[in-house]
Amino acid sequence: MTQTIHKKLNELQATAICGNDISSSCLYVSALTIGYAGQYAWISLLVVAFVLFLFRKIYGEVVGALPLNGGAYNVLLNTSSKKVASFAAVLTVLSYMATAVISATEAMHYLHTIFSGINVMIVTVIVLILFTALAIIGIGESAVVAVVIFLIHLLSLSLLVIVSVIFLFSNGLETFHINWEIPITGHSLVYVLFLGFSAAMLGISGFESSANFVEEQKQGVFPKTLRNMWAIVSFFNPAIAILLIAIIPIAELNGHRESLLSFLGHTTGGEWLAFLISIDAVLVLCGAVLTSFVGVSGLLKRMTLDRILPNYFLKENKRGSNYRIIITFLILCISVLLVTQGHLESLAGVYTFSFLAVMALFGIGNLLLKFKRRKLPRPEKARGLAVVLAIGFIVAAFAGNIILNEAAFETFIKYLIPAIMFVVIMLSRSVIIQLGLDGLEYFYKPIRKFAIIGNRYLKKMHDKIHAQEFVFYTKGDDVAILNKVMQYVQNNETTKKLKIVNVKKETESNEALKIDLEVLDRAYPEIHIEFIEIDGVFGPDLIDELSNKWNIPKNFMFIGSPGDRFSYKVSELGGVRLIM
Repeated sequence: MTQTIHKKLNELQATAICGNDISSSCLYVSALTIGYAGQYAWISLLVVAFVLFLFRKIYGEVVGALPLNGGAYNVLLNTSSKKVASFAAVLTVLSYMATAVISATEAMHYLHTIFSGINVMIVTVIVLILFTALAIIGIGESAVVAVVIFLIHLLSLSLLVIVSVIFLFSNGLETFHINWEIPITGHSLVYVLFLGFSAAMLGISGFESSANFVEEQKQGVFPKTLRNMWAIVSFFNPAIAILLIAIIPIAELNGHRESLLSFLGHTTGGEWLAFLISIDAVLVLCGAVLTSFVGVSGLLKRMTLDRILPNYFLKENKRGSNYRIIITFLILCISVLLVTQGHLESLAGVYTFSFLAVMALFGIGNLLLKFKRRKLPRPEKARGLAVVLAIGFIVAAFAGNIILNEAAFETFIKYLIPAIMFVVIMLSRSVIIQLGLDGLEYFYKPIRKFAIIGNRYLKKMHDKIHAQEFVFYTKGDDVAILNKVMQYVQNNETTKKLKIVNVKKETESNEALKIDLEVLDRAYPEIHIEFIEIDGVFGPDLIDELSNKWNIPKNFMFIGSPGDRFSYKVSELGGVRLIM
């Protein structure tokens, strides 16, 4: 039996797969942050870059010590309980679901600005199906597509920054000064920066993806993916925020929030640059969809191997892809899309809160690793104080997002509860099965006792009914008459034994009758025929004698119709029945 050989990912391929997710935030996070922090948005984005810098070593230490797929789930599984780890896994899956659906939908919204005739819902489903097929084909082929999208995205962002800087040198800093002088109303600068930071944390979603498919990466690639992702968002997000503040009045920014970078491209470079940014947005958001499929495949495979999910999901195709996991994830994504009818504001809350919780749990997992697995070798270590500080920033961002969108947090809880219930059921299935067995046994015992007693009683009644013997008095009838007698008994009486009595004179022979009865006995196996010969005279006295001797009531005794020469009236026979 040949074993499937998985092709490992190099630095560019691994960075591209997870980088498409995190770098796609450049398309919207600046506008989102400016909406809360105004001209100080770039400061909030720099704080986010600092938090991400702290998490570089946190992730590097954990995955270096435990280089297995699963991310936060993996570290918590090895440092805490399976239930806690499963909670992290559920959050990660929810994050991937929301990422895939939001990214696909937003990509099609960008495409709709170019081709207004498309149906966004239908095309979104088609995109999800296409990337499902790509993920099933194999991670190597997926990586090629991811690399192309990633390089186009970096080129487009770089071109946008360069053109914007040239525009800025040509037109001066007057807009920047106007925007900078806008006063803060209603809140302090610290609070405004806090809200901006909370919103900007959405821009690092995807940083956790690399840890979920680390086993598919070549040796030493994982920490480089963290460095590359950090460098990209730490440069482009603050830089684009500063350029937006310097070039476009803040009042105009709010009117183009959904496609702000396209508007910036149109302002600084013209129609061609706006078109390029729109195409880039479509591609990189589709790349984020691919990241979700790759990441969730690695995570769910690990959960299945740990018996949290059914072994059904472990089935692989010839290319080594767990296609059942991928198809199931597609079904979940499409169901979410249909349930929300394309209105994905609520899913954005699931997206934000899920990945923030995953990041916090990963930090907690790092601390547990330090305390419980001190001797475990690791290539790098994060300082305990830095880990606590990083977790504190995540908790602050989580609280800030609750303040910004309480309804989204409620939606997140609604998605989280059934997902956790499913995992709890899977983890407790042995206990649930045992409870079911105990319950059945509890209710079955009295029923079983009743059934046994009832069965015995009914069987006795049945045997008693069938034990009743019947008697037919024959004077040597031919086989046709006797056959009719047997048919009558079979159709009208409940018995298993029939006595056929022949009252004869001593000189009479019954050999022919015996032969006939042997034939009938074989023809009616359910009724045993007992042939009895009696020398004497048939009459009431003989009937009384035999009835008392055999304890058979006279009404269970039969005769054929007597002839004219019969010595007795039927009424004198004591109730013997005429059946012929």
